[in-house]
Amino acid sequence: MELHALFEKIQYRCLQGSARRQVTEVIYDSRKVSSGCLFICIKGTDFDGHDFALEAARKGAAALVVSREVEGLEDQDVTVVQVEDTRYAMAFLSAAYFGHPARKLKVIGITGTKGKTTTSYMVKSILENAGRRVGLVGTIEVVIGKTRIHAGNTTPESYLLQQYFARMVEEGLDTVVMEVSSQALKMHRTQGFEFELGIFTNLEPDHISPAEHADFEEYLACKGRLFRQCKVGIVNSDDKNCERLIQGHTCVLERYGLKEGADLRAEDPEFVREEGKLGMRFHITGKNAGYQPDFYVQLPMPGRFSVYNALAAVAVCRHFRVREDDMKRAFASVKVKGRGEPVRVSDRFTLLIDYAHNAMALESLLTSLREYQPRRLVCVFGCGGNRARQRRFEMGEISGRLADLTVITSDNPRFEDPDAIMEDIRTGICRTDGDYLAIRDRKEAIAYAIAHGEEGDIIVLAGKGHEDYQEIKGVKYPMDERVLIREILAGLGKQ
Repeated sequence: MELHALFEKIQYRCLQGSARRQVTEVIYDSRKVSSGCLFICIKGTDFDGHDFALEAARKGAAALVVSREVEGLEDQDVTVVQVEDTRYAMAFLSAAYFGHPARKLKVIGITGTKGKTTTSYMVKSILENAGRRVGLVGTIEVVIGKTRIHAGNTTPESYLLQQYFARMVEEGLDTVVMEVSSQALKMHRTQGFEFELGIFTNLEPDHISPAEHADFEEYLACKGRLFRQCKVGIVNSDDKNCERLIQGHTCVLERYGLKEGADLRAEDPEFVREEGKLGMRFHITGKNAGYQPDFYVQLPMPGRFSVYNALAAVAVCRHFRVREDDMKRAFASVKVKGRGEPVRVSDRFTLLIDYAHNAMALESLLTSLREYQPRRLVCVFGCGGNRARQRRFEMGEISGRLADLTVITSDNPRFEDPDAIMEDIRTGICRTDGDYLAIRDRKEAIAYAIAHGEEGDIIVLAGKGHEDYQEIKGVKYPMDERVLIREILAGLGKQ
């Protein structure tokens, strides 16, 4: 294809060569440069594609996209195109290269600090029950028909995202629901197309570090970009940051929540506990013109936050004219790996696996589980190595304060000493009156919690969630908590 055709939506300046030049493919990884390709010079945290521009030209790249001048290219047979921001440009170039596949799909984007994964699976389940063919892009995996691809990032690079969209179109899918991270919005991964619906779940301080967001204000501003990239925005009006987040929005807005004034509302939430399972039951009502819901939903997921996730899913699916009976049926059976995931081990107590791996998520989880009035709340968790040390103290203090018993264990120690990580967690717990014990081997820690489970207990295995490995000194060893539980029960003669 001719180079200029890829730039139909982008302002550019041709520094060298002709924009009429033919290119064979679009590349942004210098290791994959091929003869005749268009190479986009992306600046990352630890690298800068501009440093490889001359090498790419010598390897036969037909054209380069740069954001600054690069020395030595004047002697090369290569077209050089300058844009203001190569990451921003890459999103539009990728969309054009793959034939704008998002135009053939209904794209639903979900952003927020918590709830993105659960809400996306809820929406997928409901829409599929109603007969739509739905793809998914998220933290756990990318789902394209029967193909499941392990996710590297919550939201992939724009090129890969457009490639996934193209594959979905080829598979005959008509809808895609995707998680949209603040980093993706900051780095323009979701440019080049328009979301049919944009959903906001909630916002709390998170992802604030030199490598992510400078402060909460930047984090909030990046999340808010989604509502300048979608036709209809569906927002949690109960969230204290909602109004600030949607400032400058260009979409039609709809609100959901538990409080009066929301277009779609849940009322009379009940905490359901039966046969080792936890759930929620609530009534859905609303005042939205043309949609007056009046039905009850029962979820096999714990906590008030699950009610908000379900409300967001209903708000989405009503745009697809899904019948209430179809929604109820889908909600009754929805499951999300590692998000309040129940694992049946006994009728006497409840065991859950959850991804809560930072202080905010752990506090939200344990506070929610407290509302089920367990005889004891037991929390088994560790912390990852080579991450902010402060997280360990905070999580230890939260578990010590909210759990009746904490079993400190190992998570992904990476290149740190597991015992040192566990000692930091213990330091946090010792700021409280909470009981604890430490068992380094995670399987042994889980086995202890199961063997000592008492009538009415809730046991939560926190931190690993959907992960099926343990990372030690650069090696990822297979470790799925569901498999560990089966092995433990077999050893106890219960399977």
